[in-house]
Amino acid sequence: MNRLRVGIIMGGRSIEREVSFNSGRTICDHLDTKEYELFPLFQAQNGNLYLLPWRFLHRGKIADFEHRIEREAEQISWSSLKQRIDFMFIALHGRFGEDGCLQGFLEVLKIPYFGSKVLASALGMNKHMQKHILAGAGIQTPKGISITPDEIEIYQNNPDLLERRLKTAGIHMPVIVKPQQEGSSLGVSKATTITDLLPAAINARSITQGVRQSVIIEEYIEGMEFSCIVITNYETESYVALSPTEVAIEKGRSFFDYEQKYMPGRAYKHTPARCSEKIQKAIQETAIATMKALNFTNIGRIDGFVQADETIVITDPNSFCGMSPSSYAFLQAAEHNLSHTDFINHLIKTELSNYKLHMFANEKDTMESSRTIPEQRLRVAVLLGGASNEREISLESGRNICYKLSPYKYQVTPIFVSQSLELYPIDQRQLVRNKTDEIFEDIQAKKSKPLEWDMLPQLFDFIFLGLHGGEGENGCIQGTLEMLGLPYNGSSVLASALCMNKYKANDFLRAQGFAVPASKLIYATEKELQISCPLPFPVIVKPYDDGCSVMVQRAETQKEFTCALQAIFDQGKDAALVEELVVGTEITIGVLGNQTPMALPPSESIATKGILSIEEKFLPGAGENQTPARLPERAIKRIQKTVEHIYKTIGCAGYVRMDCFYQQADQSPTKEERVVLLEINTLPALTPATCLFHQAAEMGIKPMELIDIIVELGLEAHMQKPKELSKTIPPNHSKENMQIAQQ
Repeated sequence: MNRLRVGIIMGGRSIEREVSFNSGRTICDHLDTKEYELFPLFQAQNGNLYLLPWRFLHRGKIADFEHRIEREAEQISWSSLKQRIDFMFIALHGRFGEDGCLQGFLEVLKIPYFGSKVLASALGMNKHMQKHILAGAGIQTPKGISITPDEIEIYQNNPDLLERRLKTAGIHMPVIVKPQQEGSSLGVSKATTITDLLPAAINARSITQGVRQSVIIEEYIEGMEFSCIVITNYETESYVALSPTEVAIEKGRSFFDYEQKYMPGRAYKHTPARCSEKIQKAIQETAIATMKALNFTNIGRIDGFVQADETIVITDPNSFCGMSPSSYAFLQAAEHNLSHTDFINHLIKTELSNYKLHMFANEKDTMESSRTIPEQRLRVAVLLGGASNEREISLESGRNICYKLSPYKYQVTPIFVSQSLELYPIDQRQLVRNKTDEIFEDIQAKKSKPLEWDMLPQLFDFIFLGLHGGEGENGCIQGTLEMLGLPYNGSSVLASALCMNKYKANDFLRAQGFAVPASKLIYATEKELQISCPLPFPVIVKPYDDGCSVMVQRAETQKEFTCALQAIFDQGKDAALVEELVVGTEITIGVLGNQTPMALPPSESIATKGILSIEEKFLPGAGENQTPARLPERAIKRIQKTVEHIYKTIGCAGYVRMDCFYQQADQSPTKEERVVLLEINTLPALTPATCLFHQAAEMGIKPMELIDIIVELGLEAHMQKPKELSKTIPPNHSKENMQIAQQ
């Protein structure tokens, strides 16, 4: 069978390029490679087009690789696309991707593409024009005005003029201020007075660097916020509205902003919306009417509010929707029993049907025998969630692990671990939820019964721990699995428990001659005392038994130190760890192996505010990791040798991620070059853009292969089947490859 050659274009020139990269990665992860041949395409900020090397695909931020792309990627011309691909899946967001520009170019090039066509795309990005079109179709939108960049300057000197204009339009405070042609809530703010309004308008006008754009000021709508995905049934050519999602914003927030949209575990996304079937149907009908009015085709995301009187107000129609792993599209598709792959396949086949490309849309798979899933597969349970502060990241990791365990090798069952450590097998629609609370609420609503721990050996051959922190990483669940005789990924009880206690682990390593920060443990029982900082300022204050940058603070003064301690004790922690502030190049590095560990190429972590925040680790576009680290080869080898030695000394197994600092001689208090270990993570995050995937990719190991290696190492460690790591790693992936990648 000739597979359809699909280009997936991501990146681009808009301020939404990081969101686009996230969507493009997800599409590549879930596109059915048995039916389609993938060509990841990346458009750089300067407009150049590249065939994206897959080793860059799972980076957390475009800046992690964009400086390398010119020399390491193949630059291609737009005109050559016709010879390379049969179809373009557009994953670009915002300007030049959603606004008709790219669509027009692909029309000229005669390349079939995904999504709405030129006029509909252009309308989809112009919020002012949308209002007039929708009003003509009898669809209600917020009262609003559009003000030009020049008018903003006039109103700065004469705010009364703006106030009168709003009054004439029937608009009262508070208002929402947003750029006329942007998305992802970028540049959006709420203003309660004219004094607030003008700075908000200036910000919205200039949110895209070098571009002055008009600004929308519209009434603030109260009610139930929703988002509804509409797709097309390509057999009947009719619109189908999926189950709408209710958005419940976080307390203290005025609207659904960028962080709540894309940060794991932020805000509630109730799918289906918590309203009557009558209102759900009204939302769906209005969403379809909006699609028709704007000529959106194949897919659309229609956002709006249901007011107290059940009036539906459409606030933001989108001709494309984000496709991160837990986006609205996948949440709502799961309600209709569609997996990520099913949903993406449907979108492509809808477009192929539109283009009358029946050779692909209707062709039966002549390779059916090669796609048959074998009966004998390793039965793997993936544990996710848990009781720790890191449970939302665990959900991201566990979901990604489920998607990257090959269905041809493994029979995968996701198991949600509640905060009381009960086990609940979950389905696809639950797995794709945005928050662990949403999953548990659904479990309770269905009155699901938990699975007894004792039943695990009868049902599964291997337990993949996607848990982070708490009992999932501190030896408790490892001990449980040892008692049950089940193999699992990662380190044993002792190494897990020791590494989870950062103070004890560093105390042990210090005694073994390794460089670790000076530290002091302060107990909560001392909090009533006037505790002086035991180390010279500045210091780092953090929990001794948590990860993911949870509650990590920098203190420059006694007052800041006291506040930092109190914040940790207020969360119920029995002690806080105080460490010296280490100066140098911050490094995070993965290590693979059991008896013979092998360090991966280290990543340089770049913190914008002195210490790495949880947002910089997991919010799309917020953090930066340079892999390999920008250090001399001898320094990289020193780091790798040191962490391999630490790995063996602690007795780690499978894989870990170590955080440390590399100090040059002039940065070190010993006046000698050294590697200072901060902490060891025995179950590091395996989210879609984790640094472990970056580092493995530099050695030629793809994400699915890395997950495979972790399983093999777990089987080896717990089933007494000795195996060299070089035999576990796929062919052509070796230390030699790693050294080449670093050069």
